[in-house]
Amino acid sequence: MTDEAPLSPPPYRWSVGLFAAVMVVYLITLAPTTAFWDTSEYIAAAKILGIPHPPGNPLFTLMAHVWGLLPLAAEYAKRINLFAAVTSAAGAAFWFLVAERWCRAILPARGPRIAAAFAGVFASAMAWTVWNQSTVNEKVYTISLLSIAMCVWFTLRWADEAPGARRDRWLIAALYITALSSTNHQMGLLALPVMGIYVLMTDWRVLLRPQVIMAAVAVWVVGISINYIYLPIRAGQYPAINEGEPAGFFSKELMDVLNRVQYAKPDEFGERQAPFSAQLHNYWTYWSWQWGRDLGALAGVATGLFTALGLGGLWVLLRRNLRSGLAAGALLGTLTLALIFYLNFKYGFSYPDSAIANELREVRERDYFYIASFAFVGVLFAAAFAAMIRGIGDWLGDRVDDTRRYLYATPVLALALIPLGGNWTTASRADETIARDFAIDILESIEPYGILITAGDNDTFPLWFAQEVLGVRRDVTLANLSLMNTEWHLKQLRRRELPAFDPSTAHPIWRPDTDRDSTTLGFAPPPMGWQQPTRPLFPLPVDSMATLPEVMAPPAGPLAFDSLVVQFGNQYMTRSDFATVLMIRENLGVRPIYFSWSDGNYPDGTLGLTPYLVSHGLVRKLMPGPVEEGGPIIFDQSMGFVDMERTRALLFDVYHPEAAARERPRGWVDTPSVSILSLYYITYGGFAPLLEAAGDSVSAAKANDIANRVMQNMRGGN
Repeated sequence: MTDEAPLSPPPYRWSVGLFAAVMVVYLITLAPTTAFWDTSEYIAAAKILGIPHPPGNPLFTLMAHVWGLLPLAAEYAKRINLFAAVTSAAGAAFWFLVAERWCRAILPARGPRIAAAFAGVFASAMAWTVWNQSTVNEKVYTISLLSIAMCVWFTLRWADEAPGARRDRWLIAALYITALSSTNHQMGLLALPVMGIYVLMTDWRVLLRPQVIMAAVAVWVVGISINYIYLPIRAGQYPAINEGEPAGFFSKELMDVLNRVQYAKPDEFGERQAPFSAQLHNYWTYWSWQWGRDLGALAGVATGLFTALGLGGLWVLLRRNLRSGLAAGALLGTLTLALIFYLNFKYGFSYPDSAIANELREVRERDYFYIASFAFVGVLFAAAFAAMIRGIGDWLGDRVDDTRRYLYATPVLALALIPLGGNWTTASRADETIARDFAIDILESIEPYGILITAGDNDTFPLWFAQEVLGVRRDVTLANLSLMNTEWHLKQLRRRELPAFDPSTAHPIWRPDTDRDSTTLGFAPPPMGWQQPTRPLFPLPVDSMATLPEVMAPPAGPLAFDSLVVQFGNQYMTRSDFATVLMIRENLGVRPIYFSWSDGNYPDGTLGLTPYLVSHGLVRKLMPGPVEEGGPIIFDQSMGFVDMERTRALLFDVYHPEAAARERPRGWVDTPSVSILSLYYITYGGFAPLLEAAGDSVSAAKANDIANRVMQNMRGGN
């Protein structure tokens, strides 16, 4: 069959209705602030027009920055989370238009057809990953969802109009959106197969028309130009977040950022990071999360049902109209099999074979890379629903009036509500504040003008957010062990102008002379106040930071800096190790130096600094000489040296432990980031027996209660 001619205009009002219905759910479950992983980096980059990790995502940064200027919520992070919700819901509205158009060849009755399209796309908007990513701006993919759906819809509109210049504007618009979206993320290119099939099967001669060719080239160049204009200009202004520093037009640094050289990923046609079968298994795991993750044993039933609906809908489209069926099949194949092959991931974080080492696994779940497939299948669900309504209506036949027989079949659409009820608990981000509160807690653990050495994304990005968006403790310098292996992070640390410590915005714990009710820390600020360091973090010129070796042999013996001795525990030193030692040498006695407890054994095993570290809550301060017990300092076998007064004040007067300990019905869902919760468990649980030994049983019980509730969350994750 061929597509029947549109008998009525597209149901734009109903698409707005779907947008509204989806937005209601997203608003109710919207995150009030930032979250872990890339959320904080992207929100902070939007705020300051910074450059996040490769490929730099300039379209997102510009769009989110403008959106963030709108007074839509009190907290900036919530505004950007709302941006994710709006773009995702708008994408669903366009998928609805696509679904209704393709279903015209399946179900002639307009009302039931619109209902089928509405139900199918609503179900996919409630898919776990789509929903979860739409209630917090963790990634940039909701813009890509919108752009892919727009391009497919524009292509269908082009095919529906009579030949001529007026029609070709739809195709040009689709090409422009595709090119522009590629400056947000390359995911935006995944609509091209649909465009290609429609052009070849509708009017391939359009590819030969000079005016179309020239217009297509022009809009493509304009669309991608943001990568080559905005990124080098803004990078050359050195914003606080400037990953890769892609300054210079067509510079190597710019090309490296756009090509993601930083990640050193093997070519997809070369070495596989895991067998393709294991990569397919990863995808199936993520697919099985989408349709009823909260349903326990019934989740498998939901997965089977929606798998059947998706495949059935594709089959119906192929039977009813070859062009739309082939386009749907090509897009589904691109968003699944082709994307799985191209991404070439390691074994999944949750891959069930326990014999696979951690270094062979992804550091986190990668379901978000497949978000477009989970959103698009709503169109296939719609086709399946339309076919079911058509089948039931035809079965009823003359027993029911022609105007009602299809209407009587619409109760089957109630199946579309399964993901709404089956994902609500774990897809919702409402009331989740742990990332923001953790960032504030750890920054307020640091003395003014201190250096904090962190390890990875989740103990660094939220701190960037707290400093750049909330303005919390910008006097603290953040050095990330992982990023110090790159030239750009070392240059930024060397180049950073240190903001002045502002006691009026810091926690009262750091201004005992100005706040009579503040908790004593067992010390007072220096007589002249906190002195702002005037020399840079590193002694080398900025350009010389790139000369630090990537790998080198450690010194033959220990390094002594006055009374502090560094004992190297590894057979080689990375650039990060060398930079850390250099930072210690130049700043010991000048700036307070801290290691986050999230660094694990790094300062102990790699640098041999255990005798010089004192625990202050979530961090450990590096002392200039060996620490001895006495006064507030005690030694504990599990926590090492602990400053009891400082830790007590931080744990009970400064920190926000309820953010970690609050009840979560299904526990902490994102297992790879549970290590942040474990910091609260270790800190409060480890401090409790010390309080008990000191005779403070009330505080000990309070600390134990917090630790136990945090542990309950950690055990409950799935």
